[in-house]
Amino acid sequence: MRPRTDADYSTVRSLVRGLDLLRTLNRHEKGRASLTQLANGTGLHRTTVRRLLETLIEEGYVRRSESDDRYVLALKVRSLSEGFTDDERVSSVAGPVLGDLLQQVRWPSDLCTPDGGAMLIRESTHRFSALSFNPAMVGEHLPMLITAAGRAYFCYCADEEREALLALLREDPVQGKLAADRRFIDNLVEQTRARGYSSNEGDWAAERKIGAIAVPVFEAGKVIATLNVIYLTRAISHAEAAKRYLPALHRASQQIEAALAQTPRD
Repeated sequence: MRPRTDADYSTVRSLVRGLDLLRTLNRHEKGRASLTQLANGTGLHRTTVRRLLETLIEEGYVRRSESDDRYVLALKVRSLSEGFTDDERVSSVAGPVLGDLLQQVRWPSDLCTPDGGAMLIRESTHRFSALSFNPAMVGEHLPMLITAAGRAYFCYCADEEREALLALLREDPVQGKLAADRRFIDNLVEQTRARGYSSNEGDWAAERKIGAIAVPVFEAGKVIATLNVIYLTRAISHAEAAKRYLPALHRASQQIEAALAQTPRD
């Protein structure tokens, strides 16, 4: 066994300081604070705080606001909190529901949860569907603003979270222009909420042949996941897909929500 060195203990102290910095930032209103406020709150030297902040920014847990130069908690901190547990819980109850949904619609479906500026596919029936065109989908990411799964989450999340997502997405090479287009964003949210589901009608340039419809999955009034049905646009129109599959998709979402209500949090 390699003996411990001073460097080992220094690394541990840096970790403790970084966690203390995150806790201090979290206690400030809306998770925003200046360098001076963070130095005062942690009792650390400004140089140390700045170095820790740069590391947290590089790792995606903190970002620096362009408007007032304050430091802000980024969306990746969700993975350190109950959001991670929620993702696991919804995945654990969704499998049987997705199986039943596949029997009804035949086309594949995905259960997705947010991961930064994208949606992470946590459960999928692609490998079981005879109509699937890509069987290995679990673990893949879907763009937030140009897929049905992403739009269902984006349009139903809280306003503050949506603005944080937009700040992140404006730096995205694929979605940046859409994120900066306020008229597009407002229309997307309004139209999606008005009809009760989201859609992708070939909007994703990398996957023009694919269409999809999706609905949010809620727990305690908060959207935590989305559920979609994916199809080939040459095989069925968007209008026909919505007519045929939307009722089953809504029922599946409601079944997942009911199962979550009966599944205790750890």
